[in-house]
Amino acid sequence: MRDLLVIFFAGVLLNNFILSRFLGICPFIGVSKRIETATGMGMAVIFVMAVASVITWAVQYYILVPLHLGYLQTIAFILVIAALVQLVEMVILKVSPTLYQALGIYLPLITTNCAVLGVAIINIRENYDIIQTAVNGIAGAAGFTLAIVLFAGIRERLDFAPIPEALKGFPLALITAGLMSIAFLGFTGFKLAALFGL
Repeated sequence: MRDLLVIFFAGVLLNNFILSRFLGICPFIGVSKRIETATGMGMAVIFVMAVASVITWAVQYYILVPLHLGYLQTIAFILVIAALVQLVEMVILKVSPTLYQALGIYLPLITTNCAVLGVAIINIRENYDIIQTAVNGIAGAAGFTLAIVLFAGIRERLDFAPIPEALKGFPLALITAGLMSIAFLGFTGFKLAALFGL
């Protein structure tokens, strides 16, 4: 149980996919203008990343390894992720057409979100079992959601701040993202294993 806590908090804070590993930057910048759309994207990524982690783990150990097809790992994982994104897209379109319109092109782009593929590959490389894989997938997605929602909140407030014309828009977003990344790198000083008695 303690090792699962270490994996979870490391995934959310220490090894945050956006702010520490610099994966998934495209939706982080593109869908973070409003908290509502950022939250919707975060929920979609949580579902896709958690389910994709488990399914890709099963594909790796029950199909690719027994058949000696390890060289097809990346293609197989991308196919699994693409199928899950299509499912999420259909569900959001049916449940919340407004959110579907707000997410726009970034929803299908989850397929090419390198954070989703990254967590699947990291699970295999770290030799996680199925439970650890699920926890790492949820933690990675929770860290993604935390970062994008915080960033959206900051960007909403910056709309009302007196900012020099040259910095408005994309330049200020990049500066803010850099400052958030520096802040999150401060978590690397945590010794989670010692904190949880391991």
